[in-house]
Amino acid sequence: QVQLVESGGGLVQAVGSLRLSCAASGSTFSSYAMAWFRQAPGKEREFVAAISWPGVTTSYADSVKSRFTIARVNVKNTVYLQMNSLNPEDTAVYYCAAHTTFQAVVGGPRYWGQGTQVTVSS
Repeated sequence: QVQLVESGGGLVQAVGSLRLSCAASGSTFSSYAMAWFRQAPGKEREFVAAISWPGVTTSYADSVKSRFTIARVNVKNTVYLQMNSLNPEDTAVYYCAAHTTFQAVVGGPRYWGQGTQVTVSS
């Protein structure tokens, strides 16, 4: 079992940047594929980005491709989401997620963090 704690959210102006972090504990971090999801007010939770356990394979939602970058540092048990060129439509609670396979973390993660709020003002 793995515990996930997100940080780095906050208020930022449009076209600004933020970097989210997700610290994992409780299990072997390098065994898990990791992902970020987000949920905006009144909307369903949606996939943002995912990364395989060795960090070789990544996947992004079309809405964030070329603006967001997911990365991981296994020796630090941490996964990051670098968000650039933010716009108000990116406002949401961002969740870190984990699963044992890349396909599963994209389609249905087993473990979730508590979320961190990102608000982008126009």
